[in-house]
Amino acid sequence: MDFDQIVNRYGSNSLKYDFKKDKNKPEDVFPMWVADMDFKCCDEIINEMNKKIQHGIFGYSQTDDSYFQAINNWYLKRNNVALKKEWLIKTPGVVFALAMTVRTLTKEGDCVLISNPVYYPFSEVILDNDRKVISSDLINNNGHYEIDFDDFEKKIIENNIGVYLLCSPHNPVGRVWTKDELDRIICICKKHNVFIVSDEIHSDFIWEGVHTCLLKYDDYLENMIVCTSPSKTFNIAGLQISNIFIPNKEVRDKFQMEIWKTGYSLVNVMGIVACCAAYEKGEEWLEQVKVYLKKNIDYVENFFKENFPDIKVVHPEGTYLLWLDFNELNLSDEEIENKMLNEAKLWLDNGKMFGESGEGFQRLNIALPYEQLKKALEKIKAVFR
Repeated sequence: MDFDQIVNRYGSNSLKYDFKKDKNKPEDVFPMWVADMDFKCCDEIINEMNKKIQHGIFGYSQTDDSYFQAINNWYLKRNNVALKKEWLIKTPGVVFALAMTVRTLTKEGDCVLISNPVYYPFSEVILDNDRKVISSDLINNNGHYEIDFDDFEKKIIENNIGVYLLCSPHNPVGRVWTKDELDRIICICKKHNVFIVSDEIHSDFIWEGVHTCLLKYDDYLENMIVCTSPSKTFNIAGLQISNIFIPNKEVRDKFQMEIWKTGYSLVNVMGIVACCAAYEKGEEWLEQVKVYLKKNIDYVENFFKENFPDIKVVHPEGTYLLWLDFNELNLSDEEIENKMLNEAKLWLDNGKMFGESGEGFQRLNIALPYEQLKKALEKIKAVFR
């Protein structure tokens, strides 16, 4: 498990590396934007995929009991949550699932609540389906993001909100919501009959606190959808597999119908193989990659603190994505972006993508070999100082 190994991803049809021109980025920038890791997948997953390749037939495939048991055992061990097989619907990705939830639970013109700055596809799936985005923005309390519960409830009442998209852990600000915070969210949503859709795709990367899976709230199960996937945890996003849990049968049936309307029915056979292998055999790899990621996070925080304190690193409680605050430099987003791309030759995610409250920020993916991370930070220091 050599995470220092630099793997050449150019020419591999990598969205991260090979399509800069399509994204209107300079060809010579180093990509640190999209949330996938520059580490090879664990051997246990590769071995199981190789067995399938040697079998040589890749026809239409479905999952059996062993698939569900692999997921259930993982969540029981790591989150103390017992899943039910009938809750499960498989999709090619969590973003696809979010779009299906918007179509299932709302109608055109309805308002859907989010908490900016948040993963930008939240807004996209709402707007692309002709719904309206309402944001109860998180409060940046000296680098620690918090929910403004008064505003949260006010936005629900004023906009007749029926659905809230929750990001837990939160991308990009790295919050791991406490049990007390989730209790308050549930309490307010219960009071106003708001359905919660919880994106928990980063829940295996927790540095501080404890991730509370929303499925632990037995008294609100009928009013929630929980979106999960091994894709971020095991770096297999390209295999297109996600597991969506919907306890409410009526909602589950409607959700399934929305999927069928798209013409989609069966997931990727390699995604099935990889998901089982990941949850059955990948835990040791995950624990080792987490140690490496935490060292990278500590390095970034110390680097800016010691070398360039005007750029603030929002301390992450979870995820491998860091939220960098450039606001003390008094530069516009356009100036920050220009310096980053054309002078530092680095491609990060511009904070404005995550909502207006992301102005002056950049999102940095630190899931890469240390030497590459070190070079990137030196470039940022040289350019912005």
